[in-house]
Amino acid sequence: MRLLISNGYIIDPAQGTNAGKNLFIEDGRVVGLLSQSEDPPEGCDVFDATGLIVAPGFIDMHVHLREPGHEYKETIASGAAAAVAGGFTTICAMPNTEPINDNAAVTRFVIEQGQRANLANVFPIGAVTKNSAGTELAEMGEMKEAGIIAVSDDGRSVQAPE
Repeated sequence: MRLLISNGYIIDPAQGTNAGKNLFIEDGRVVGLLSQSEDPPEGCDVFDATGLIVAPGFIDMHVHLREPGHEYKETIASGAAAAVAGGFTTICAMPNTEPINDNAAVTRFVIEQGQRANLANVFPIGAVTKNSAGTELAEMGEMKEAGIIAVSDDGRSVQAPE
C-alpha cells in the first residue's frame, strides 16, 4: 500500500524536521518527505492533513493499566486502545497491579497481554521492592530477563536503607 499524507505540518525532532511537508509511506514504512508542491507518486492513496500535525508516535512512560487484578478498571488491551487513539505508540506499565509486578511471571504476563492486544507497544516497569512494600528488593535481574525496561515502586519510597 502506498499512502501520501499531504499538507500536514511535520514535526520530527529526531530528523530535525519542523515544516509543512508531504509524508510518503509505502508498505507501512516512511519512504520520504516531499515538498507540498510536488505531485503525489503514482498509485497512492492521499490523506489530506491540512491543519493537522504529523508526528512520530508518542511514548507514555507512566501508565496504570491495572491488569492483572483490577481488570474492571482497565485491561492492558483497553489501555493500549486508548493510547493509540491518543497518538501514543508505546506505553510503559507501572507495577501497581495485583499481584504487583515484582517477579518474572507477572512481567511475562504483561508482555503477553500487550502482544495479544497488538496495538501499542506495552513495556512493563517492574517493582523495586517485593510487593512495592519498600523493605526487600524484588528480583530485578529475573524481571529484566523477562522484559522490564525500568523499575519503580510508583510513588512509594524504599524504607530500608540496605
